Amino acid sequence: MEERMLGREYVYKGRVVSLRVDDVELPNGKETAREVVEHPGAVAILAHPKPDTVLLVRQFRYAAGEELLEIPAGKLDPEELPDAAAARELREETGYRAERLTWLMTYYSTPGFSNERLYLYRATDMRQGAVELDEDEFVECSAYGRVEVEAMLGAGLIRDAKTLVALLWWLNHP
Repeated sequence: MEERMLGREYVYKGRVVSLRVDDVELPNGKETAREVVEHPGAVAILAHPKPDTVLLVRQFRYAAGEELLEIPAGKLDPEELPDAAAARELREETGYRAERLTWLMTYYSTPGFSNERLYLYRATDMRQGAVELDEDEFVECSAYGRVEVEAMLGAGLIRDAKTLVALLWWLNHP
């Protein structure tokens, strides 16, 4: 079932993503092209400031054209380990620091066209500090209880994939 790469051409290299086109040989011997968006990877944090509550940030997402409710998250910096990135993103977006930061899972966000991996963490035993947003970042952070989250999910108010994965995990692993 593997595909063998025959050639590679970078079409675009940007600050966050790059786009490459690979010529590949399929298992049946035929050749085709695969477009791949390269991404450095990202972390996402299921943060619990109190038992049975979770932090969500509201921010405008240009590509989606609307405000979305999401768990705190962000991309890995060059050479940064996921554990360090999770602690940094939690602090920057929410102001919270976690005494316990536990890795839950690693998954691909959209493997049909991107190599982006997401590292999902759970943050507990938290203490609040100052928010340290990047200069181009505008987010509002709020805590929500389990009943509120279930209602928002049921009403279709949460549409971000990483947030859906994390919240559904939380609701099934209290």
